[in-house]
Amino acid sequence: MSINRRFSTAPMMDWSDKHCRYFWRQLTKDTLLYTEMVTTGALIHGNRDRFLEYNDIEHPIALQLGGSNPSELATCSRYAEEWGYDEVNLNVGCPSDRVQNNMIGACLMAHPQLVADCIKAMQDSTSIDVTIKHRIGIDDQDSYEHMRDFVATVAETGCKTFIVHARKAILQGLSPKENREVPPLRYDDVYRLKQEFPDLEIIINGGIKTHKQIAEIMPHVDGVMLGREAYQNPSVLIDADELYFGKPANTESAKDAVRALYPYIETLLAKGAPLHYVSRHILGLFNGQRGARLFRRYLSERAHLRESGIQVLEEALQLID
Repeated sequence: MSINRRFSTAPMMDWSDKHCRYFWRQLTKDTLLYTEMVTTGALIHGNRDRFLEYNDIEHPIALQLGGSNPSELATCSRYAEEWGYDEVNLNVGCPSDRVQNNMIGACLMAHPQLVADCIKAMQDSTSIDVTIKHRIGIDDQDSYEHMRDFVATVAETGCKTFIVHARKAILQGLSPKENREVPPLRYDDVYRLKQEFPDLEIIINGGIKTHKQIAEIMPHVDGVMLGREAYQNPSVLIDADELYFGKPANTESAKDAVRALYPYIETLLAKGAPLHYVSRHILGLFNGQRGARLFRRYLSERAHLRESGIQVLEEALQLID
């Protein structure tokens, strides 16, 4: 299957889980969805079913891996293919201390040949697309030339798709949250990368919030990845199919999208899962509309209660004008 990466959602720890992605699929049918980052150790030594399980409605879907051992990444890439994922992606962007200590994430930008070895091992073990998500730099290795040389080294493997978070990562002194906000955005560096490597697929990520902004960015790159905005204001996804894939919208309204979730939620409730497993992901859906604050508060106060079910969601929807 050929994947259209014109518009995608970012892998986000603790956010883009399978319940979130199922909800997003009510809003957009064609957007490429990424899992949370899963470490190779978790897949090899942990509960594989728990980490890899998803619903067929989530296609097209990509699994993001964290790791730096080529043979372990190869093994986990095989798992990705066996489980039916459409793509497997290597995380070279996460700045947290915890992953740095395990040689995972953004710190790997200092080791381009190791990253190339990892990508090659992943490619050799699977027939699905192998892609990479990285920063424009780290610490004092943050010049355009550093990024260009990193990309050139990895591209020698035949890797074609580079998802670039247009901020550098500061590995000491900033939290992961601050690393998403403090280092300045440098879109021009990503545009220049596309000009220098016209045969590569360059996807841009970082600080993107509106379709108007995307319209200004899109002529310079091959695709846009939306992170926090897709989560905090998920209604932005409703127009994605029409704008980026030439398809009709997947839902007529945000309320319809919530109600389309009811059968899925009923199944979860029957298994003993609380309502908030799903409802926490929809809190921002009506941001900017009258009643949005009441909607958020109503769900936040009730969704974790054992007795809460579909009726709580329906009551919350009535608060939206």
